[in-house]
Amino acid sequence: MPIGACNGLGSHVPETIFSEHFPLQTLTIAYMGDSSHPDLSAVPLFPLPNVVLFPRAILPLHVFEERYKEMTADALAGERQIAMALLRPGWEKSYYQRPPIEPIVCAGTILSHERLPDGKYNFLLQGHTRARIIREFGDKTYRIAELEPLEDTKVRESELAEERTRLISVFEEGTLLATDLGRQFRQLLSASIPTCVIADLIAFKLLDDVWMKQSLLGDCDTRRRVGRLVEAFEELRPALQPVSVAARKPSLN
Repeated sequence: MPIGACNGLGSHVPETIFSEHFPLQTLTIAYMGDSSHPDLSAVPLFPLPNVVLFPRAILPLHVFEERYKEMTADALAGERQIAMALLRPGWEKSYYQRPPIEPIVCAGTILSHERLPDGKYNFLLQGHTRARIIREFGDKTYRIAELEPLEDTKVRESELAEERTRLISVFEEGTLLATDLGRQFRQLLSASIPTCVIADLIAFKLLDDVWMKQSLLGDCDTRRRVGRLVEAFEELRPALQPVSVAARKPSLN
């Protein structure tokens, strides 16, 4: 799914939007090598509908709801960690309390930020760890949780050769290769970046089905997850034409 290219929300719109201060071309797909997990014992939770972050993907956010302004300030003063959580259906009834969220989240690090004169924030959050919520605690205006990192199964790159070839085929056919995003992904597939990493980034950027994305986030069987992503992406072939239009300009979430 192109960033921000989703339907507007209803009357209970969270006071957080994807910001046009961060146009799509600035959202560099960065490959971060393996590193030790950061401390996940007390991570702020940022629940939103229609947003699923993946490891290594970069999410632009514009924050202007008071509790999330406080969350951002606290994160910047600390470890710069925030975990994106997906709100479950029916969240509108209790959005300003503590509506139910999916237990699998993606923890990320604030890469850069801008504090505006009125106290609002723009920031870029890069995912780094699939994680499960162990418990929520604290008395802040925003939610904080202890997280448990999820470990992916090990897989040799040679075992994903067929899946990688199929991904290349999708990008070389149709209209995707005519877009900046499509060309960027095609370059990644020509490089030595692991297929499982590219698959996560494709899920983040190009899949529309938020529940499929959430399911892929929680699937730690690496080979199965990549295979599922490839099948879902191949099914989009007939619908890829709109991507070339939607990818040019993010819209409000």
